[in-house]
Amino acid sequence: MIFSSPTFILLFLPIAFLGYFALIRMRLVLAGKAWLVAVSLFFYAYWNIAYLPILVGSILFNFAVGTHLSSNSAAGYSRFPPRLVLAGGIAANLGLLGYFKYANFLTDNINAAFNVGLALPDILLPLGISFFTFTQIAYLVDSYRGEAREYDFLNYALFVTFFPHLIAGPILHHHEMMTQFKSRWNLAVRYRNIALGLFIFSIGLFKKVVIADTFAIWANAGFDGETALDFFSAWGASLSYTFQLYFDFSGYCDMAIGAALLFNIWLPINFNSPYQALDIQDFWRRWHITLSRYLRDYLYIPLGGNRCSTPRVYLNLMATFILGGLWHGASWMFVMWGAFHGVALVLHRAWSGLGLRMPKALAWLLTFNFINFTWIFFRANTLEDALRVMRGMADVGSLFHFSAMDVQTSGLMWGGWFSDHLLRWLPAGLAANVFCFTAILLTLGIISRKNSFELMADGYGTAKLSGALLLFCVAMYCTMVTTSSIFLYFNF
Repeated sequence: MIFSSPTFILLFLPIAFLGYFALIRMRLVLAGKAWLVAVSLFFYAYWNIAYLPILVGSILFNFAVGTHLSSNSAAGYSRFPPRLVLAGGIAANLGLLGYFKYANFLTDNINAAFNVGLALPDILLPLGISFFTFTQIAYLVDSYRGEAREYDFLNYALFVTFFPHLIAGPILHHHEMMTQFKSRWNLAVRYRNIALGLFIFSIGLFKKVVIADTFAIWANAGFDGETALDFFSAWGASLSYTFQLYFDFSGYCDMAIGAALLFNIWLPINFNSPYQALDIQDFWRRWHITLSRYLRDYLYIPLGGNRCSTPRVYLNLMATFILGGLWHGASWMFVMWGAFHGVALVLHRAWSGLGLRMPKALAWLLTFNFINFTWIFFRANTLEDALRVMRGMADVGSLFHFSAMDVQTSGLMWGGWFSDHLLRWLPAGLAANVFCFTAILLTLGIISRKNSFELMADGYGTAKLSGALLLFCVAMYCTMVTTSSIFLYFNF
């Protein structure tokens, strides 16, 4: 059951909403919170009930450790050194994550390096484990610092399991959620929040099922094939994945924020027009904002951050982004992707330190193309797959292929007169991918405009609500007639 499925939109979400506010209306506040925890656990177990004990066990363990850290931080003494308790809690969380996410990866690399035959049973990655583990590690660290004190188990369980963010984030901080769960103002039905929630949810649904899933067709054709790609096919595949990933994940986050608003809960914004960034640092301030914040606060700054010598700052940046790449998945491709971003941030810092600047148009072009280049490694299954796409992107010789016989009939038959008279004069690769590049050009126009949250901040007049309703209807039609794929970040 994904956010874009009819089951979620037409059954689960209305039942969760009506059940919660029915209990609140009867002044059964604790029962209302328990209802939200219960439906969130059902939402998680719907994927695979075998995952449920892992999530519940993680919540019980971290609440116990966090409560111990909070109470002893307040009292000023403890039988066990708080630093040791914190280290044990973090180690247990990382151990759980490491086993499910990296054990097979580590075993495969040991086997390859030492020519041995270590074997593990197939380990299925529990959905959302990276997100709920990182969220709870942050809670433990904040408890140790005295910044989080939570003694209400129901509030804590709701903080971790609240279904809009449970599977793929955003990564939450305790302090930005608990005050909302405790606020009595949030116990009433707020029609403005419902309108805003449905508005942003509709935009997210359209992003996912109309834009992202369409680009997925061209991205998958390029990356999952085995034949050599020409210039246009390779660029079409790489740009398609660049837009697929953005609209898939930002669509998910829009839908998560919209669903949470129905319950008067504001989740943190996770995207702020990242493809408008003029440098790599600006990109990371706009892309997956809660992950960037997490890596900064709980990894980069503890490593020393900017308070070190220049070489050490560069080393901290590299370490942060290599580990950030590994967080996304157990693959050397993710490590390479993270390393590329680390190097780019080091170069950007050195460039800025020299006081050098470049025209905005050139800065955007370089930044966007670098991001597009690195997504190749993020998407490709193997290094050879990545190199195959890059070889195609560099195949300028195919720019001058005009033979109509090189274009598959299915690539042209849809156009009738248009195909016969105009497309025959285009390079063969472009003619075969004309739909793809038309969509890319239209999307470049879309991402240069206001993003969903800027539109939401402007208000929700009749025109906007009508537009959102239209987007919702189109997206629901696409959902009904096609099978929507899962969100990409569910894999992480």
